[in-house]
Amino acid sequence: MRVQSLTLAAAGAALLAPATLPVPAVSYAASGDRHRITADDLLARVQDCDQVSKGRYRSDAGTAATVPVCGTRQAVFWKADLDIDCDGQVTAHCNHGADPSFSAATAFQQSDGRQLNAEQLPYVVVPGPSGRWNHRESGVRGGAVAAVIYQDHVQYAVVGDTGPRDIIGEASYATAKALGVNPDPRVGGIASGVTYIVFKDSAIKPIEDQAAAQEEGERLAALFTGID
Repeated sequence: MRVQSLTLAAAGAALLAPATLPVPAVSYAASGDRHRITADDLLARVQDCDQVSKGRYRSDAGTAATVPVCGTRQAVFWKADLDIDCDGQVTAHCNHGADPSFSAATAFQQSDGRQLNAEQLPYVVVPGPSGRWNHRESGVRGGAVAAVIYQDHVQYAVVGDTGPRDIIGEASYATAKALGVNPDPRVGGIASGVTYIVFKDSAIKPIEDQAAAQEEGERLAALFTGID
């Protein structure tokens, strides 16, 4: 779900006034990072952008297209906001009541054929293929390993869904919660400051194996940063 854009579209121009937006009462703390490769280690490798997309992306509908997809030999990356994707299996926090734009389908499925569980599985969303950028041509497919960085926190995830072809910056409820970002699909997310790094030609099978994603993410991050 595109939190800001879809909420505004549904509620109208009145929501443009910050005072009308609900303020979450709960403070979300990031889960304890136990990674050998730190956020600073990863961010040092993505300071410069060798743009691989033919154009730039919007962070939300109605905003300017300012976000390029950049690339290195090992990964693609972008720096954007984080909107909450709550699609897939119906859970306590991801359902039609909690998310007016809820979809019961994700682009990629679990090994048992079921849709992904956004509340439990850390995953990121990539834009649908277009002339601007086709993620498949960059070695990115369902189950590819991603490192999502916010402030000093790193969360390893998989590519689990696709979104609009002109918008970028979205991750699952579980990803946001792990980073200490409000995961509420209505009012959660964060407006900026999130870095997404997706490692080329990587894959977690089965896609729902979180332990494998963490282990492979750490290995690929070490290779990417050159840290033994």
